[in-house]
Amino acid sequence: MSKKRSHPHEEHVDESWLIPYADILTLLLALFIVLYGMSAVDAKKFEQMSQAFNVAFNTGGVGILDEAAVIRSNSSRSGEFEPNSSKSRNREQEQYMLQAKHEQEQLEQLQSQLNNYIASKGLSDQLNTKLNHSELKITIKDSALYDSGKASLKKDSKQLALTIGDMLKKYQGYEVVISGHTDNRPIRNSRFESNWDLSSARALSFMKVVLERSGMDPKLFKAVGMGEYHPVADNATEEGKAKNRRVEVSVLRKFTDKQAPGVSGESGTGSENESAGN
Repeated sequence: MSKKRSHPHEEHVDESWLIPYADILTLLLALFIVLYGMSAVDAKKFEQMSQAFNVAFNTGGVGILDEAAVIRSNSSRSGEFEPNSSKSRNREQEQYMLQAKHEQEQLEQLQSQLNNYIASKGLSDQLNTKLNHSELKITIKDSALYDSGKASLKKDSKQLALTIGDMLKKYQGYEVVISGHTDNRPIRNSRFESNWDLSSARALSFMKVVLERSGMDPKLFKAVGMGEYHPVADNATEEGKAKNRRVEVSVLRKFTDKQAPGVSGESGTGSENESAGN
């Protein structure tokens, strides 16, 4: 009689644990990718990435990368996730407006000093000042500075340039543009071939005195000749011609409405204030 050999029962190893293990590894990979993306602080890319992962790993109607929740959580802790958040913009705007207010006070103070000087010297018919949203402008008739057809400052008018330079010492950091203007009467002599040349030479001679006296950075100064092409009155009359022959000293604002963060238009930073020194 042959003996029957008994074969041991073959047992199969349960590998069902591999499925949740693989899911966990996948989720961990997704988590590290998201953390890497957040380190770049790019809100737009993060939103796109979170939407893609929510579609791929959506369970029970709630995305494992709930973008809104993540942003709220990060924003509430540090406020740094959204660099262009409304809170950040508001802080920038508040700081800007404080600086603009300080600038307005400085320019009003400078205008007041100029007006006091004009009144004390009886020069109200020769000079006037105007403060608006972009600049403080000092307008000087050319007859108060130069002889006809010449660009050298008169001896008694040089003091005006020195005084303006002294006043500007207290207000460092502003750009200053000095422009010369003429009427439309043609000029041609041994030195000046046109009103361009005359107006440029006058602006330059006045600027040199102001710049030297003020001690300001020369990079902040410009001298420009405008010729006859920017009149403020009608050249058809002698009175109009006299108004057009002038030198303008413009102290430019550093903070204007157009540059303010989140602000548009031309209202708010500077009021227009025109005076002849009265």
